[in-house]
Amino acid sequence: MRSFMIRVINLSYDEKGSLVCGLEKIMTGQELHTLLFSKWGRSYDIQLRKVKGKIFCQVMWKYLEQASFPMSQTEYFNHLDVVASYLTAWGSTEQIITYLEQTHDRPRLGKVIGISLDLGEKTSEWILD
Repeated sequence: MRSFMIRVINLSYDEKGSLVCGLEKIMTGQELHTLLFSKWGRSYDIQLRKVKGKIFCQVMWKYLEQASFPMSQTEYFNHLDVVASYLTAWGSTEQIITYLEQTHDRPRLGKVIGISLDLGEKTSEWILD
């Protein structure tokens, strides 16, 4: 069972006067690593890319356990913290978790796992043409 921190993002009242609480998952780099490693048994690199006006989260084919991996372990986990903070800010953590749990694809040489992120109304705030 996974546990994630959550934060309240808004409080409001519905038409019946009941309190409605919006929640958002907060993902850390360590939690992102756990998702990747539990899925494939390797510490794959993950990148955020803008392609044709869309944001993609890409699981790359290189991984920390390779001798040729370009980052140290500390750099890798710092990088995952940054990626996880963007995913949290965009409200995309649940989308990433669901995709990684359901996909049968596997990163391999020359092939990334591309996850198109639906940023909803936040798209215009994050994408500059």
